[in-house]
Amino acid sequence: MMFRKMATIAIAGFGLTALATSANAAVSVLNGTLAHSCYDAAEFGGSGSIEDVRLCARALEETALSAHDRAATLINLGIVQSRNNDPEGALNSYNRGLDLDGTLGEGYVDRGAVYILLKNYKAAVADISKGLELNANRPEIAYYDRAIANEALGNIRDAYIDYKKAVEIRPDFALATEQLSRFKVVRTHTNGA
Repeated sequence: MMFRKMATIAIAGFGLTALATSANAAVSVLNGTLAHSCYDAAEFGGSGSIEDVRLCARALEETALSAHDRAATLINLGIVQSRNNDPEGALNSYNRGLDLDGTLGEGYVDRGAVYILLKNYKAAVADISKGLELNANRPEIAYYDRAIANEALGNIRDAYIDYKKAVEIRPDFALATEQLSRFKVVRTHTNGA
């Protein structure tokens, strides 16, 4: 009888303490338009004030936009709605934007972050994974958010891998580094026939 040693890695997480990032990835539109001002509010606005929501709504109502720019503006509206503590409004905007242009990876990642807030972790993992497949602009945020959802689902190994990937992409990503510090990698050895 022949025995061989096989190593496996068990990863222990120490409780879900991470939160979905508020650093959403906005989608750029033509400069000099209300839609571009909405992009600026989503990308740089920070708080997601009601004025930002109104600005984006005006951009959609008053500006002639291509299908792509309308979709991008809807995604950006979703970002400011999410920051304004309106997850249902944000989901509606993300859904409408992605219905118009399903190639916007940022929209999937941002919608995934809202699903995390709503504790719909399976939908979050699916959306964020789709956003990564579509080459979302900030993959480190996508991996971080997907790690949160995976950890909430009990997929500890996948969460660890995603946190680690976020830090590989952006070594100064303090939130991901902090989350990684909660994990302990344990190597176990088994003998097999």
